[in-house]
Amino acid sequence: MKFAARHLASLLLALSCSATMAADLTPSMQHLAWTRNANIYEVNLRQYSKEGTLKAFAADLPRLKALGVDIIWLMPIHPIGKENRKGTLGSYYASADYKGVNPEFGTMDDLKALVRQAHGMGMKVILDWVANHSAWDNPWVKQHPDWYKKNEKGEIYPVTFTNGPEPEYWTDVVGLDYGNKALWDGMIDAMSYWVREADIDGFRCDAAGLVPTAFWNQARAELDKIKPMFMLAEWSEPELHEKAFDMTYGWDLSEVMRKVAQGQADARALREWAQHPPKAFPLEAYRMRFTNNHDFNSWTGTDKELYGPAYQAMAVLTFTLPGMPLIYNGQESRLEKRLEFFEKDAIQWKNYELAPFYSKLTALHKNNPALAAGQYGGKVELLDTGNDKVFAFRRRLGSNEVEVAVNVSGAAQRYTIGGRKPATLSAWDWNVVTKN
Repeated sequence: MKFAARHLASLLLALSCSATMAADLTPSMQHLAWTRNANIYEVNLRQYSKEGTLKAFAADLPRLKALGVDIIWLMPIHPIGKENRKGTLGSYYASADYKGVNPEFGTMDDLKALVRQAHGMGMKVILDWVANHSAWDNPWVKQHPDWYKKNEKGEIYPVTFTNGPEPEYWTDVVGLDYGNKALWDGMIDAMSYWVREADIDGFRCDAAGLVPTAFWNQARAELDKIKPMFMLAEWSEPELHEKAFDMTYGWDLSEVMRKVAQGQADARALREWAQHPPKAFPLEAYRMRFTNNHDFNSWTGTDKELYGPAYQAMAVLTFTLPGMPLIYNGQESRLEKRLEFFEKDAIQWKNYELAPFYSKLTALHKNNPALAAGQYGGKVELLDTGNDKVFAFRRRLGSNEVEVAVNVSGAAQRYTIGGRKPATLSAWDWNVVTKN
C-alpha cells in the first residue's frame, strides 16, 4: 500500500480549476460545512460490545476520534416489538415506541451524555429512523389504527412485497399509511422530539423510497427549523436530493467493486461506472460509498467473503471517488464474521489491525478539498494507464490535486500515466499522490 504527497505551487492550475468549479456551482441544495469532507461510522449497538449499551459505546469515542471519525450513525435505539418478534432479541427496525430508548441499550440520559461527549470531541451523531413501518405492538396501532395500511378485509397486516421474483413478508412489522396526513404530523413530531431532547444532528432514514418524497420534504423543512439537519436516505433515487436528503446509498459502486474483487470485471467496469453512472444524480447529491454495512455484513457477506484480498484496495476507492465514505463498526479490526441480526453476537475486536489503514484514509479524505462530496469536490478525471488491470483517476480543486492508481487484479501490474516512466503495483496495491 502506498500513500504519497507532493506539494507544488501551481497558480495556473488553481485558477483553471477554480473557474471550472465556479461554472458548475448551480446546485439547489447547500450542505452543512461539517459534512463536506466528512466520513460516517455505523454503530450496531447490540453487537458493538459485550454490554451492548450506549454507555459502553461512549467509552470508545476517544478511539474513534483518533481513527478520524466525523459522523456517528447509531442503528435504531428504540424499544423493539415483542409481538411476532424475530429471533430472541428482535429487529432494531421493529420500533415499539418512537419516543423511547430500548432499555437493553440504556436510557435517554445515556443518549444525551453520548451526544454531548461526541459534540465536545467535534463529532456529530445521527439516528436511524424507520418511518415506513412499526412493530405490531407500537401504541400507534391501537391509538391510531387509521395510520396503518389494511388489507381487503380491513385488517392491519404484515409488510408485504409481491412485485419481486418471490413474495417477501416482513412478519414482525406493519406498514404505515401515508395517505393519512395525520400520520405525517405524528411522525414529524416524533422525529422532532429527538432533535429537541437529545440534540442529534440528523437521521439515516430506513427504506426511504417506500415513504412519499413529499413527506420527507415536509419533515426536512420542519426539522431544519429546530436545528439544521444532515439527512441520509436508504435509497438511491435522484428526486430525494431535491429538498429532503443530503445523501443516498451508493449501491452502484459497491456492486461494481464486488465484481472487480471477484474477478468478474476489471478497470474497464470502473471506468464505465465513472463515465456512465446508472442514474443521473444532481451535482449536489452526496452518495454514500461503502464496502460493507449492517445489511451486507449480516445477509450478504463479510469483507473477506465479498472482496477477499482486494478489500483494502476497494476501501481506498470509497475514500477517493466522489461521495462520503462509510466505515462499519469492526472493519478497523478486520471483522471476518457475519453478525447475527436477531441475537446477541458481539464483535471480537482483537487488535484493531486496520486502524492505521483507516486513519490514513480519513486523514486523506479530510485534508484534501478535492475529495469533498457533492458540489464541493473535484470531478473525476479518468487517466489512461495502458493496462485494463489498473484503474487511475485524478480529482482537482484549486491548487489541490489527488491522483489515485489502483491495481484491480491479483497479480503485479505495470502501467504508465501521461508519458511518465512506467511504474509497477503489486497485487491489489494502490498509489495515492496529493499535490497542493
